[in-house]
Amino acid sequence: MELSLLDVAFNALGVMLEPERLMYLGLGTVLGLAIGIMPGIGGVAGLALLLPFTFSLDAYSAFAFMLGLGAVTSTSDTIPAVLFGVPGTSASQATVIDGHSMAKKGEAGRALSAAYAASLIGGLWGALLLGLTIPVLRPIMLNINSPELLAFSIFGLSMVSALSGSMPLRGLAMAGFGVSLAMVGGDPVSGQQRWTFDTLYLYDDLPLLPVALGLFALPELADIAIKRMAISQTTKYNLRDGMMMGLKDVLKNWLLVAKCGSLGAFIGAIPGLGSAVVDWFAYGYAAKTCKGASETFGKGDVRGVIAPESANNAKEGGSLVPTIAFGVPGSASMALLLGGFMIHGLVPGKAMVTTNIEVTYAMVWSIALANILGAGLCFAFSGQFAKIATLRYTLVIPGVICIMMVGAFQASADWGDLFVLLIFGSVGWIMKHMRWPRPPLILGFVLGGIIEDYMRISYQLYEWGWVLRPVCAVMLIAAALSLTQPLLSKVFVKRERLALPRFSAPVFTKGDGFSFAFIAVLGWMIWRSLSWQDDAQGPPQVIVGVTLALVVISLLWAALTRRHSDGKQGAILDLVADMGELTRPMVNLRALQFLTWLGAFVAVWAIAGILVSALCFVVFYMRIQAGESWRMVAGYSLVILCLIYFVFDQGFHISWPETVLGTWFPVLQAIPTM
Repeated sequence: MELSLLDVAFNALGVMLEPERLMYLGLGTVLGLAIGIMPGIGGVAGLALLLPFTFSLDAYSAFAFMLGLGAVTSTSDTIPAVLFGVPGTSASQATVIDGHSMAKKGEAGRALSAAYAASLIGGLWGALLLGLTIPVLRPIMLNINSPELLAFSIFGLSMVSALSGSMPLRGLAMAGFGVSLAMVGGDPVSGQQRWTFDTLYLYDDLPLLPVALGLFALPELADIAIKRMAISQTTKYNLRDGMMMGLKDVLKNWLLVAKCGSLGAFIGAIPGLGSAVVDWFAYGYAAKTCKGASETFGKGDVRGVIAPESANNAKEGGSLVPTIAFGVPGSASMALLLGGFMIHGLVPGKAMVTTNIEVTYAMVWSIALANILGAGLCFAFSGQFAKIATLRYTLVIPGVICIMMVGAFQASADWGDLFVLLIFGSVGWIMKHMRWPRPPLILGFVLGGIIEDYMRISYQLYEWGWVLRPVCAVMLIAAALSLTQPLLSKVFVKRERLALPRFSAPVFTKGDGFSFAFIAVLGWMIWRSLSWQDDAQGPPQVIVGVTLALVVISLLWAALTRRHSDGKQGAILDLVADMGELTRPMVNLRALQFLTWLGAFVAVWAIAGILVSALCFVVFYMRIQAGESWRMVAGYSLVILCLIYFVFDQGFHISWPETVLGTWFPVLQAIPTM
């Protein structure tokens, strides 16, 4: 007799609850939590490491092992995002904005607890949605083609209006610049190299990881180093109260969790979008729909933590949909999971929802159980994690910098990764202090390449007729409404009268220097594009030209209305620089000193290898900056060196670059990190 889907699901649960399968699931979960804490590594690297160890396992144990790891990296990556402002993975970038703001106010425990609870519920919701949609996967996915994916991407880019706060022109300009950066590298049709400076590193496009770490991680670490204080001077709540408040926040906002969890699962099911944008989509949605969000988001609103965390854990269930149904990976981690399918003789497609449906439901249970176990472990240690926010800055910065440098380098194992990290770190710090929103830039960067590729395919297949396809038309209308929502809300909802501003003679300030530099960069980009092949000039020149126009309009608007403004700066959904009583010259001097430390780190690495570089950085920074005891320095250095050698070198087998000493003394090349 044929079993019902419910019977099959419970049979799969029984298989997953067997001690051996639970052991592999638990091991994968613990490894995933550890990887998520280390900035720049991510679940993809972990899955690549684990895949060879699944050869001898049965299918149930193998997928429990891999999905246990993949499902929880976006749970523990909240820890560095909240405590240090450093996104543990690309899925926690949006969590940084309000999570780190809460940590600065002494609410680290509350933020972490809310994030764990939202991650747990979001992950379970995503698994449930996957289980419910398995019987109807094929008819839904068959109707999603390149035009629909393009429309979804354009709608995602329209979220920039929500991420720009009260500075829409700056936000749109940054989104345009992000799209332009996504075009760096080879033109997909003509092969024309675009803005590569004739360097091989840029021929394959800018990697996301060092760009994201530079924009969001280094500026926060720089500000901690500049203030020379702990992240938070006090803890607003004790452990128990903070955890309880976080749980209450999630239960109070259960509808937001359900909506963002559904959004995360839906976006995860769209191949090509994945973890790099799902948190921004959810954050932008919450910023548009939550009551009072325009005044509180970006300043430590717990809803700004709940929304992205519930979405990025739900995406794992969603990304399994196209992987199982068609063998089209919904994310990079799912691409590695396809390797597991082949290893164990499973073929994605109809068989996965018929003859092998028990294995499919075992995957669903693996995601659900991993989220429960992962959230439980994080809750158990959240009190200890929250205390990190009150540690001396010299006990936080050296370790985070060493791990982040290695994490950024492993993006493509090239010196260019470190240079990109430092360049975008400097740009991100200036943007933060000049109040230019960073979220639109990274959103444009992630979606730019996707939009360009799908635009070419859609136009080749349908010309402009693709915009009339039903799903495309709906999504494009939604994107237009999203961009104009602030204006429409003022006119039709709040019934406000739109008063024209008072103009006068232009007044420029030192703060406008960033705008002038931005204009110069965009002008150079247009000038360089004039020498390209004709068929490679169009889209880049249009994007850069529009961005240039937006920056010029923004600059002139500010200059012409400055005499009559009240001096208040517009709100942005980003972390705001608060340097306390430090003067601007002192802030700039300390920022330059911090950049010098980072430059010295890279220089010593190039000369003698990562182990020597990390050792020198930890020892000299801790001794010179705060005179830490030699005993503390020695113990700290040993931990960092062991982590780099045993985890990154021996574990992840990172391909370290050749050093100067290795060139002079070839015998040293036998030591990988020297």
